[in-house]
Amino acid sequence: MTHAHVDATTQSQAFEAMVSPHLTALSALAWQLTRDPVHTEDLVQETLLKAYRFLHRFELGTNFRAWLMTMMRHLYFSQLRKQSREVLTEHLEYIPASPPGELETPDDADRLTSLNAVLPHVVSDEVYNALKEVPETYRTAVLLADVLDYSYKEMADIMECPIGTVMSRLYRGRQKLQVRLQPYAMSQGYIRNDDGALSLLSTDDEEANDDAYVPA
Repeated sequence: MTHAHVDATTQSQAFEAMVSPHLTALSALAWQLTRDPVHTEDLVQETLLKAYRFLHRFELGTNFRAWLMTMMRHLYFSQLRKQSREVLTEHLEYIPASPPGELETPDDADRLTSLNAVLPHVVSDEVYNALKEVPETYRTAVLLADVLDYSYKEMADIMECPIGTVMSRLYRGRQKLQVRLQPYAMSQGYIRNDDGALSLLSTDDEEANDDAYVPA
């Protein structure tokens, strides 16, 4: 048996001893996130593999359970965002260019329903509820830019409009979202009463002019 093999075996045994007291908590968190027994087991195993790989980054003396759980959350949401980006992109590409409320085919309605079904899994409840109140044109821009990290060019291709229009819609969408989130942000102490977020509320005239981009 080589020295390297002994070191690897010792490290593996030490890791098992460190992880063992936290397996129940990890399984509980994985179930809370996935609500599926197979995905729960997979998520636990993936977390342990990643934790073992990056064990050298753990600072001795700090909270190992918190470190593992944070890693699990990051891993889960990273996977979910990747999957959601693919699903959202597929559905967004089929959003019709017709006026709001006029769907071209039953399939379009199904795709939009699926799009809304994905949102709660990639944003918080507060943001999701606020997004539902933002007009679809602006909501799409915010989702592509701030949830899925698309570039302006990618957004323009998906939304089938000039980059300037994309920037305008994103700006308006962020305005409207900020206004709708203000009560929650104030209740949580994120902003003060004198921050003036209500001044960001746009008028109907502003909504009608997508090409009139107003820089932040």
